[in-house]
Amino acid sequence: MDMNSYSKDTIKKLGNAMIYIAERVSDPSKTKLLKLLYLLEEESVKQNKIPFFGIPFEVWQAGPVAKDVFIDLDIEPRLLSKYISIKHEDNATYISPKTSFNDDEFSDNDIAVMEYVIEKFGKKTARQLVVLLHNEGSAWHHVAKENGLLEAFKRGITNSSDKEIDFTYYLSGCDAEWYRECINFRESIEPLK
Repeated sequence: MDMNSYSKDTIKKLGNAMIYIAERVSDPSKTKLLKLLYLLEEESVKQNKIPFFGIPFEVWQAGPVAKDVFIDLDIEPRLLSKYISIKHEDNATYISPKTSFNDDEFSDNDIAVMEYVIEKFGKKTARQLVVLLHNEGSAWHHVAKENGLLEAFKRGITNSSDKEIDFTYYLSGCDAEWYRECINFRESIEPLK
């Protein structure tokens, strides 16, 4: 899936989540923003057993990354340009909102997850978030280890992979089945939106 295949609703939700984050955290760098977007997905799965965005996150050396969002933020946002702008400074990319946060795409549970993620992780640096998401008990670590990527990342042989995080890592039984059904439903209706 690439950003061109995201529905307008998904792009609105991503854009407004970025605005929400950029309005509430200091130094909203590209790396920090990408990690906080991932944490929104992970915490939604852990707390509510449903996806937040329902987009893929790949296992990269610097942790889980939504590849399509990463690419859109590379030089100048294209699909997210209505929501955010970027500034390149001191070998980093910083995000700033272009408009105010709009909660139309968010449920009460979504808002609660965003508040939780900002409260728990918003003050951490991008580097601290990368280290946190590399922990041995994380889904990133599990997928990286299972696919022989830990050593390749450590030795600098590669910085990315196409291996996706399986969020059912945090679920079991009926909860995992429910999550898979939610993802399948989203994937089937996304092209129709």
